[in-house]
Amino acid sequence: MNSLPHQPLRVADLSTTKPTRFSVIPEAPELSAMAQELDLNGLRKVRFKGEVKADGKRDWVLSAKLGATVTQACVVTLAPVTTRIETEVFRRFVAEMPEFVSDDEEVEMPENDSDEQLGSTIDPAQVMIEALSLALPLYPRADGAEVEETVFTEPGKDAMTDEDTKPFAGLASLRDQLSKKDEEEPK
Repeated sequence: MNSLPHQPLRVADLSTTKPTRFSVIPEAPELSAMAQELDLNGLRKVRFKGEVKADGKRDWVLSAKLGATVTQACVVTLAPVTTRIETEVFRRFVAEMPEFVSDDEEVEMPENDSDEQLGSTIDPAQVMIEALSLALPLYPRADGAEVEETVFTEPGKDAMTDEDTKPFAGLASLRDQLSKKDEEEPK
């Protein structure tokens, strides 16, 4: 997203002895663009303040506080749900990313997921958008919203209900069929 009026921090210009402070506070047009990109109904009161400082000879650390008020559609009723997000953000920009070599098809993910490859710039606005997208509630629900039983099926067929999916529902049905058959047979 390039709609924010910001200047990425050039690594070559950063002080290695003292932190470089930043503050990203998007205005209404930028908030609208961010809300659209993140598929939100609304976005306001966004603040991303922090600092970038040297970490050793070649690496850098970004630490900041993100605050935002987001409005999303309820996953049950589609009613607007407003959530205040307050979170700490930490990213470590490393000159040399460790390589994960494996002979197997599966590669174990490292525990530290805050490391990123260092480029020529560090962009606090991009980090803010990424952090906001990760902090959003996955399934926002309006107060009192509950999922009711919904059944779908092809026309002309009986719909499968929640009751049918229970482990012994099939056995109960079989028992009932056998009971009817026994009652119908003459003795």
